[in-house]
Amino acid sequence: MGKLIIDGGARVSGEIRVQGAKNAVLPILAATVMADGESVIKNCPDLRDVDKTDLVLKRLGCGVNRENGIVTVDTRGMCDCRICEDLMREMRSSIIFLGAIISRCRRAVVSMPGGCPIGLRPIDLHLKALREMGVDIQEEHGYIKCTADVLRGSSIHLDFPSVGATENVMLAAVCAEGITTISNAAREPEIVDLGRFLTDMGAKVQGTGTSVITIEGVDRLHGAEHTIMPDRIVAATYLAASAITGGELCLRGVNPADMRAMLHVLKEMGVKLKCESDKIIQTAPERLKSVHTIRTLPYPGFPTDIQSPFMALTTMAKGTSVFVENIFENRFQHVDELTRMGADIKVEGRSAVVRGVKELQGANVVARELRGGAALVIAALAASGTTTISGTEFIDRGYENIEKYLQSCGAKIRRE
Repeated sequence: MGKLIIDGGARVSGEIRVQGAKNAVLPILAATVMADGESVIKNCPDLRDVDKTDLVLKRLGCGVNRENGIVTVDTRGMCDCRICEDLMREMRSSIIFLGAIISRCRRAVVSMPGGCPIGLRPIDLHLKALREMGVDIQEEHGYIKCTADVLRGSSIHLDFPSVGATENVMLAAVCAEGITTISNAAREPEIVDLGRFLTDMGAKVQGTGTSVITIEGVDRLHGAEHTIMPDRIVAATYLAASAITGGELCLRGVNPADMRAMLHVLKEMGVKLKCESDKIIQTAPERLKSVHTIRTLPYPGFPTDIQSPFMALTTMAKGTSVFVENIFENRFQHVDELTRMGADIKVEGRSAVVRGVKELQGANVVARELRGGAALVIAALAASGTTTISGTEFIDRGYENIEKYLQSCGAKIRRE
């Protein structure tokens, strides 16, 4: 844990190979429990959330070996269908195990999930969809107890294109009887990555990346080998870190097609971008321009996960920028900390107005959630003086050795 100490003012310039995607690897690791045998997951990032997911797998009885970015999961010894309360409280994404365990065991017991305190993330959509597939669900004393004699394919409409609900239904449906259709499904690239892995395991999945996903149930799944997609949020975070310092950055191992909404905003701010199939080269201007309005939306809209890092980017842009947060109602926790550094930000409800200032000052600040912590790192890189960021355990949930990547590009950042 500890603290990040950043001496601002150094340009972030150089080359970074982007880590595997946090939001892809977690559901894919959950999916391995449905395999009859061994799965090999490559390009697995070194994150606190991956540590916790490995622990969930081990407590379920799976064999887990992790080395040099490769995780091997052997499910042949799986002997439990429960996820203990302490792990559920630490990592909200552990709810994704629900569909996978039900698919494998036809029963599951989990406690209500926790995670970053960025607002209400109800799992009602997950439970409603599973009930439509024949799962009996009882909620008792903070626990969710699920049983299903038979999982049946169903026509499921999601009231909101929830990523987690889409993933849980996919995991439950791949071995259900008959055909499952998910309408208003999430379209995120991470859903597509999960679909690829399930298909490699022997599942019959069509339509990922669109609003309608169709799944024909199969009798069994086998282990598979899969390489995790690059993390588009981490990639955009490093682009923001370079842009706010006026640097030049080359990102390798990325997919620019997954990042169109974020790259569009950077171009609007005056950043020059050259995109190839797996590479982005960025050159920042001396001073960034403000962006009129950024509204967070489900994919392919602007991601809520990059809202706070990009807000940090606008704090020193010329002009006024407006942010409208449409996904989570409590995702402005970074604002007070940025203001402590000299940013001019006014919040009203789900909107924030950022008036760019010419200079930020180093300060002692606290990361209160994952992406807000990344925003503080970005601001600190451009601030005058030294910034100390505590709460690094949140940052480590989604960023692999963030200080080492930034140090390699000239940033004066260290961990204590």
